[in-house]
Amino acid sequence: MAKKILVAVYSASGVTKRVGEEIAKICGGDFFEIVPKEIYTSDDLNWMNKNSRSSVEMNDPSARPEINGKVEDMDSYDTVIIGFPIWWGIAPRIIETFLESYDFSGKTIIPFCTSGGSGVGRSDSALHKNVSADVKWAKGVQINRPRDNEIRKWLDKVL
Repeated sequence: MAKKILVAVYSASGVTKRVGEEIAKICGGDFFEIVPKEIYTSDDLNWMNKNSRSSVEMNDPSARPEINGKVEDMDSYDTVIIGFPIWWGIAPRIIETFLESYDFSGKTIIPFCTSGGSGVGRSDSALHKNVSADVKWAKGVQINRPRDNEIRKWLDKVL
């Protein structure tokens, strides 16, 4: 039986979304965009301003921005590829909201990130605390562009 794959991404600028859509196309998975209930403005995303919305959230480990919409029938997926930009060296808090919203027991989670500077870093293992212990995690990887060959090589390793 073929694995049923979901590619779920949060994208602030569109880069992660483009990569995620290419991943879904290549692996034949379903695509789900994690959209915040309150969309981030450019002022919200100003990491140089310690009072910006994203700065405040990232400095508060308990922050859980609300998500608009829900994955239909999460139980039907065997594998969830989850994509996000790197904020402050880790995944944005909305990824924690997403992971805490579903039961991933028995599933495989495969993270990928996009980043203008830093790589996956500790974002990969930092997310493990947000799901049950019986989730199988693949090692996270940074993919900044929707390059077919790069994505296929990576998917061959993790799927």
